[in-house]
Amino acid sequence: MTQPAETTGPIDVPVTYRREWQDGFGARGWKLDIAIDDAFVIASTAYTGGNIPTSVLIHDIVDHHLCGFTLSGHRDEAMALVQLRERTGTDIRPDYSQMVDEDILQGLVNGEAPETFLPPDLARQLPEQGTPAERMHALRKRIGEQALRERLITRFFELGEQGRQRAEQAWRRLGLEYAQRAAIALALQRLLERADAWMLEQDIEALQGRFVITPEECRLEMDGQVWEDKP
Repeated sequence: MTQPAETTGPIDVPVTYRREWQDGFGARGWKLDIAIDDAFVIASTAYTGGNIPTSVLIHDIVDHHLCGFTLSGHRDEAMALVQLRERTGTDIRPDYSQMVDEDILQGLVNGEAPETFLPPDLARQLPEQGTPAERMHALRKRIGEQALRERLITRFFELGEQGRQRAEQAWRRLGLEYAQRAAIALALQRLLERADAWMLEQDIEALQGRFVITPEECRLEMDGQVWEDKP
């Protein structure tokens, strides 16, 4: 039985544009307001890149925020990437592999303790003492680096799949059709491309606004400027 939506009105997603973010990266682009103070979230433009038809900002909105996932944290990124794969057909193994190589194998687990992120059998083998990097190094020596790497990639896939039901429920609570994710994402991307080009043309330094999402229409409102599109 389909549960009724808890929200029937438009979904507001506040965003901020800056010509240059003073976050140590100096990037031009957009951030969701809920992530402005999150050091792990870097501003992004409308650029899509690769074979994915939507930008990082749209990934943050559609695969993270609307699914009820936080924008940072390895577990939530694992779940959001499964949503991205389902929405676009992209291969997410390279993303998981990169996070394993650059973060997890170095002892850097964002959002929780290594003991809860790792599979239970690996967590039991972590030394109790030492820095996160030292503990992970000891685990690599015990298991073997390549074997541990493959286990961790598999773990990302396991965690990612665990978010599927949560994502579907989150969309229903918002009054949105889960099956409409791809169409909504493309509509938001078209809005972002138009607004991002306008920011460059007008040489805007900083501006706040919001995406407004309904099943029938998407809008981007920025201080009197309004762009509209349909999913």
